[in-house]
Amino acid sequence: METNCSYNQGKFKFGAIFSKKIVRLRSFYIHAFIYGVGLVLYVLKEFYGIPLNFFLVIYLNSVVMIIWTSVFLVSAIDLFAYYKIFGEEWEERKVKNLLEKRTKTQKWE
Repeated sequence: METNCSYNQGKFKFGAIFSKKIVRLRSFYIHAFIYGVGLVLYVLKEFYGIPLNFFLVIYLNSVVMIIWTSVFLVSAIDLFAYYKIFGEEWEERKVKNLLEKRTKTQKWE
C-alpha cells in the first residue's frame, strides 16, 4: 500500500522547484548589492579622487567595471526574462502535469 511515500516525493519535487527559484533570486540580490558597493567605490575612486588604496579596491578600474556591469546585466536579463517566459502560467501547467503523473503512477493495492 503506497500512501505517504508518493505524497512526500511530490512534495519534495514542488519544494525543489520553489527552492531553486528562491536561490536564484537570493543570489541575484546579493550580486546586485555587491555590485552597488563596487560601483560606489569605483565612482569615489575615479571621479572624486578619494585615495582608496586597500586590498581589492586597488584593482578596481574601468575594464573591471565594464566587464562586471556586462555580467550583471546579462544575469539580470537572464533571471527576469526567464520569469517572463516561464511565468506563473507555465508553473501551473508544470505542477498540474506533475500531479497527473503522480496520480497515474500511484497504485492502491
